[in-house]
Amino acid sequence: MKTSLKWLNEYLNNSIDLNADAVADLAERVERTSVEISETTTLARQQDGLVVARVVSVLPHPDSDHMVITQVDIGESTLTKVVTGAPNVAEGQLVVLAKVGAHIINHETGELNVLKPVKLRGEDSNGMLVALQEIGFDSKIAPKDFETGIYVFNNSEHLNPGDDALSILGMTEPVLDTDLTPNRADMLSMIGTAYEFGAMLKQSVTIPDFDLVEYETPASDQVSVMIRDDSLASKYAVRVVNHVKIGDSPLWLQKRLWNAGMRPINNIVDITNYMMLMYGQPLHAFDLDKLNGQKLYIRRAEKNEELVTLDGQKRDLRSGEDIVIATDEEALMLAGVMGGLNSEVDENTENIVLEGAIFNPSLVRATARRHNLHSEASARFERGVNWDATFTALDHAASLVDDLAGGQVARGRVTAVDTKRDNIVLSLTAKRVNQILGTQLTLENIALFFKQLAFDYTNDGASLHVTLPARRADMSIEADLIEEIARLYGYDNLPVTLPYGPTTPGKLTLQQRQIRASRHIMESLGLNQAISYALTTPLKAQQFAEDRTAKVVSLDYPMSSDRTTARQNLLAGLLEDVAYNINHSVHDIALYEQGRVFIAKDNSDELPIEIEHIAGVLTGNYETSSWQHLKKARAVDFYDIKGIVSAYLDQIGVENVRYVATDRHSNMHPGQTADIYAADVYLGFVGQIHPLLTKSQKMAAVFGFELNLFAVMAAAKSDVQYNKISRFPQMSRDAALLVDESVQHAVIETVIRGAAGSKLVDITLFDVYTGDNLPHGKRSLAYSLTYQDNDETLVEAEVNSDFERVTDALVKQLNVEVR
Repeated sequence: MKTSLKWLNEYLNNSIDLNADAVADLAERVERTSVEISETTTLARQQDGLVVARVVSVLPHPDSDHMVITQVDIGESTLTKVVTGAPNVAEGQLVVLAKVGAHIINHETGELNVLKPVKLRGEDSNGMLVALQEIGFDSKIAPKDFETGIYVFNNSEHLNPGDDALSILGMTEPVLDTDLTPNRADMLSMIGTAYEFGAMLKQSVTIPDFDLVEYETPASDQVSVMIRDDSLASKYAVRVVNHVKIGDSPLWLQKRLWNAGMRPINNIVDITNYMMLMYGQPLHAFDLDKLNGQKLYIRRAEKNEELVTLDGQKRDLRSGEDIVIATDEEALMLAGVMGGLNSEVDENTENIVLEGAIFNPSLVRATARRHNLHSEASARFERGVNWDATFTALDHAASLVDDLAGGQVARGRVTAVDTKRDNIVLSLTAKRVNQILGTQLTLENIALFFKQLAFDYTNDGASLHVTLPARRADMSIEADLIEEIARLYGYDNLPVTLPYGPTTPGKLTLQQRQIRASRHIMESLGLNQAISYALTTPLKAQQFAEDRTAKVVSLDYPMSSDRTTARQNLLAGLLEDVAYNINHSVHDIALYEQGRVFIAKDNSDELPIEIEHIAGVLTGNYETSSWQHLKKARAVDFYDIKGIVSAYLDQIGVENVRYVATDRHSNMHPGQTADIYAADVYLGFVGQIHPLLTKSQKMAAVFGFELNLFAVMAAAKSDVQYNKISRFPQMSRDAALLVDESVQHAVIETVIRGAAGSKLVDITLFDVYTGDNLPHGKRSLAYSLTYQDNDETLVEAEVNSDFERVTDALVKQLNVEVR
């Protein structure tokens, strides 16, 4: 929030020194004690040479149809001649003149330019009449559009030619731009900020006073209000003001708004914004004569209801969720967020309804997010407003409408709901404070901090009983009180001690070590890590999921239409990465990703199950052609990706891995896909991505795998140990087997390992033959079995006996013929 220190000083008995050095020191103190300061600045910055000028004469330029020659009085003995193209310049106006030699900011580059005398179409011009946008005002806060011309003071301001325009416009007032945390809603108001600064400066706060004069006509004769659901608002009331005259606000009010970063609109709207800045209480004004009927309702939006808000956008309201203020016929505003165009206060308004309320913060936040409509009002309602200031701000606003718009305040407030706030009283002992902070404060010392904060308290000699003020919605427990003491005492003043007691060395858990090892293994096998979005479309979320009928996890408020659903697999994201690389002329790709997938529970209100997965893809050439080695390029195939999976599982410590051919994965090639098991535990799958899927994206064959990393880690041995290399010779036996074509290599290997003894160290399939001279439906597979002992030389009889057990098992279990 932008905080004008000159305005703040009115509530702190002018105790803040506005000197530049003092302001810098104050900003540093605020940062150490309270909140961060984004910037300390003034609207003027380094500009100078701007004065108030009275336009004495306006003559047409002899050589231009859009410029005029003016003579202006700036309090000097002679008039100053200025040529201008401003469409609104006229005799008698008080305007802003940049004199020759003035330093003017360039609103595009931010640099300062020195103004020099010039000739415009043959006429001397000694200065420039300026619009506020030309002297550093952002278009968002300037009260008039740049196209309307130069800025003109109201003659009722009692200004004199030659006065310093920067000072009169409030541009020299130092402004602290505070970067508030969400809990400090109290500092979204000048009064709340005054209490904060007063506590730091040990100054009491003076609350502004006002006189409210009510006329005889009762407000209840002109409007009534009704709330249909008590959960929508804790407080709601309106005041009626008749016979208002819409116009520009006085300069003092406009200065306060634009120094706070808000644009002056008209006197009624400006008053509501002024109250919001002062009390932190958003208010809204309706044009009473635009209401259909005299009844206002606080209710939820109805089905197919629409509203055009003040920004000109048509909003489709969500039935049962958005809070609206409505008449019998239509919605008037999104409560707590923005008013509607159909009841806007404009130049023809004569009677107004002022609204003050505390709306349900959760519903306001949901509405603001749903419609992407975050306003100054919603920011305050979401964080919590001062319960005790709502109706005070409403009455103060009505009083100002009387003063600044000539209105007549109808008698009485019309109230729909006024829920009483329960006081929160917390007890605190000096022993507890000193135990937490390491200090040696007495109860009297602690009481002084609460006096600085303007908290009500009683001291019974043993403890303090502190009543939390309504303005501090961020406080509710004892720890909050101790934090207030700590920051006012000064964090730098707290005693510094070394930690004591036994210390525990930090280390990674077994699961963390296994995840980290998984990444290292994948990279050692030649794959590069990819990181994809966890959010995707519903189709891609389930593309390679194990259960494609399971419910997806959808976001209530997605960032975009293609990031609405939490993923249930990693391969879909890796395919996007492959497509991206191919589109950028990278064709040889080896990627892996490790991350969470999200599985919805049956109860949609529960958080989804999160499972760690690891996946990888290969495409392009595994080997490239080279004249040096006279080899041809070789495209990746199923055995390359399977080899990576096998090497990974072996290194991570998973034993008894088997691969079972499957066609159950609809997005995988039905003839080149296998499910992966460790004994009987399912780990994942490996194979070729279905050609229909890759060809649609103009990709070459893509091979991939996806593993449940939790299942892998559960199946892995706790430690992978090094086995020494045997110094004794190996022995091998070869077997040619005639088998049915339906019998898979993995099944044969499983039978061999199950029948062989501990001396078998390797199984190699070195020949496959199908074709002539073999019975129909048969094929010949040739295996080499390698035996070795780590402790002694093998005996041939032992090897022969083992080999015979293997062949007998193959014959009995698979009905093979040993040739």
